[in-house]
Amino acid sequence: MSGIGVEVGAQAARSRALAVLRVRGRALGVALLPAGAAVILLVGGSTGHLVGPGWDTARVAVSALALLVLAAAAGIALVVARARPATTPTVPIAEASAPDLYRMVRDLADRLDVPAPSAIALTPDCDSWLEDRTHAAHGPPARSAPDEIAGPHGAPAHRRTPVAPVLVIGSPFLWWMRVGELRAVLAPVVAGTGPSAHPDIAAARRFVRGLDAALAVASAPGRGPLARVACAALGWVARLLLHGCREHATQMERGVAAAAAERAQAVDYGLRIVAQEQVGLAYAGWDRLLTRVALPAWRMGRWPSRLDAGVVAALTELSRRDRLAEGFASRLGERPACDLLEEPGAMDEAASLLAARLFHGGPAEPGPDWAPVDWQAYPEEVVDRTWRAEAARLHRVLDALGVRPAVDPAAPDPGGPTLARVLDHLTEPAAVMPHQAPYAAEELPEDPDEDIEAGTERSAALAAGLSAELVREEACAPRGASTAGHGPESVLWDDGSLPLFPLQPPRTGRDLLADHVTAMVCCAAVDTADAVPALDWLDGPSLLLDGERAADLTPRVLSLIEEGDPGPLRDWLAATGIRPEKPVRLV
Repeated sequence: MSGIGVEVGAQAARSRALAVLRVRGRALGVALLPAGAAVILLVGGSTGHLVGPGWDTARVAVSALALLVLAAAAGIALVVARARPATTPTVPIAEASAPDLYRMVRDLADRLDVPAPSAIALTPDCDSWLEDRTHAAHGPPARSAPDEIAGPHGAPAHRRTPVAPVLVIGSPFLWWMRVGELRAVLAPVVAGTGPSAHPDIAAARRFVRGLDAALAVASAPGRGPLARVACAALGWVARLLLHGCREHATQMERGVAAAAAERAQAVDYGLRIVAQEQVGLAYAGWDRLLTRVALPAWRMGRWPSRLDAGVVAALTELSRRDRLAEGFASRLGERPACDLLEEPGAMDEAASLLAARLFHGGPAEPGPDWAPVDWQAYPEEVVDRTWRAEAARLHRVLDALGVRPAVDPAAPDPGGPTLARVLDHLTEPAAVMPHQAPYAAEELPEDPDEDIEAGTERSAALAAGLSAELVREEACAPRGASTAGHGPESVLWDDGSLPLFPLQPPRTGRDLLADHVTAMVCCAAVDTADAVPALDWLDGPSLLLDGERAADLTPRVLSLIEEGDPGPLRDWLAATGIRPEKPVRLV
């Protein structure tokens, strides 16, 4: 039954591929139609059948139209054939740096009776797929290079035959999954190389990718008037052809996926069910690590150099906390898939830097303002610096709003930056703000009260000021995505579009104000109560008081900024020994 299912899926994919190629053939026929009419008219005139002034005029007009259409068709065909298809940014893995991984993939392909992938690469995401990189713009196709998987008998191909696609593996899978689980997850992906080798499917995919790349060429800005007219025509034709073959291409890919999944049924079927559970768990841990741990570091100009190792730590912590995940902890005694790499640390670092580029838009290589950070140094290098930078921004906005400092005669620096100043300002009844606005109208939100969500008037003004200050700082900051030091694959995608996958929308005024007030509280706790900054693998930056995480701070801060009630926060400060009247150290 499995063989029948594979054949049915492959046959459906081939039929849809032929439908895509028929769209291409019809487009070619339409382009040749005026030329055929011109040939008929010219032959008729030469034989004496179609003579007269009217036929002579028709011959000239149709011949001119045929030449114009042929020239346009040739230009469009050339763009479709030569345009560079989009390629996913990845970290290539040479076979010399991962012989065990290549051997596992090669054995898996032999067992599935499909061609082995031409190379393997890592992506900083929880997904795996096959990617065709045989286009001329992507460089020469892989042959017998060190990072190539050889053919079934170990002999590299010397003829220009179709090259198998590249296997792209999500880097979190390598660090969290065991070897057997990774093999089970990759089985249906590797099985897709079989349909990819079929000439009709390969030709249909090239045609669709070429149309997509031609549409990107037509949409490129910064062209002259004549070029814009030509690009408009190119874009219209590309969109028309894509519309005609979209449904067929979608069904073709579904048939390929169905055939691959059916072929992979015979490989580690029971283990694949467990492995799919690990896929979901890895995705949840990866998303949480990026948004709550990596993002604060990226905003401070630091990038964690061991993100994948952090996924293991985060999911292990989840296994410890969550009863539903208790069974997953027993897996950690088995061999992890990252052992298939010769230098997993170097691969983790490369994937971590690429993740910072894709999700945050950071530079392509480390520098003075873009330095790697180890997990051991994260609390001091990221957490503490983030708190003090946000506390400094909060006091700058208070200065701009004309808020007087809280004076403590007993302090070494009377009138310095104190938590009491923030508490007093947000607690006092709303007063008329200075007549001269400290921020330009274009820097403020259209409706500050909408961002604060049921906050007081002073909270709304302070949140608007923080938003404007952030806008001003971002405008003055240098562009993060540098074009220096790109790898060989970085030229295949546009740095100007970074980040490709922004993690979250801009924070609202309420979120900004809550974060800055919390940062001020944490600075006061570190400076006056011997608290320490720490890293929580699941929740990100955290504050430790007497070795315990301060998990009850957020609702008290929200009570202050939303209701103007400082009581819960003042009670908490008194209970923990934090002195709000003492100045704190800022960056």
